Amino acid sequence: MTDARILEVQAELAALDDPTTRAANERRGDTHGVNLAQLRALAKRVKADHELALELWATGDTASRLLAILICRPKAFGTDELDAMMRAEPTPKGHDWLVNYVVKKSPHLETLRLAWLDDTDPLVVSAAWALNAEQVVKHPELLDLPGLLDTIEAEMPDAPARVQWEMNTTLAMIGIHHPALRARAIDIGERLEVLKDYPTPPNCTSPFAPIWIGEMVRRQTAK
Repeated sequence: MTDARILEVQAELAALDDPTTRAANERRGDTHGVNLAQLRALAKRVKADHELALELWATGDTASRLLAILICRPKAFGTDELDAMMRAEPTPKGHDWLVNYVVKKSPHLETLRLAWLDDTDPLVVSAAWALNAEQVVKHPELLDLPGLLDTIEAEMPDAPARVQWEMNTTLAMIGIHHPALRARAIDIGERLEVLKDYPTPPNCTSPFAPIWIGEMVRRQTAK
């Protein structure tokens, strides 16, 4: 039954593949041509199905993996499974969704965060820093926040692009959510100037940490 269903689902994904969408995604390093709103609609129709998710992931096809992430049961994965999945998914969207929709909902989040911080694979390290940012907001008692700022200050300028992005997010989260460290976070951002010139659409907040922190704090104060 599952074999028939995976063929049916993959046929639907193939039908949704659009050359224009694929070309746009490939410029960003993503290897699929499915509109994400349509992908989410398909996931809603398929509903949660962990066994099917595992089979879709195993195909290695990017669109199939994105769908797998949406229909899996994050708490059903063990640490070794999540570690292997992280190392096997190089595309930006697949990596981002895996971290945000699966690992962040896993009971193994903290174990993986600690293990991945010392890894040599930049993709894995970037996942660890994404989890740092998550814990800065939700469980700061588990972290050495001044120590994180020390590491960011020393390593962010020369970090690989994805690691740098997540370090910058961690920096911003510390500044936004921890007033006692806000001035230092802003100072680090201003001196390092990471993402200062990042192209930002109108009505969106710049990822440059001092601007990001200032805007979020302003919104908090305005409530």
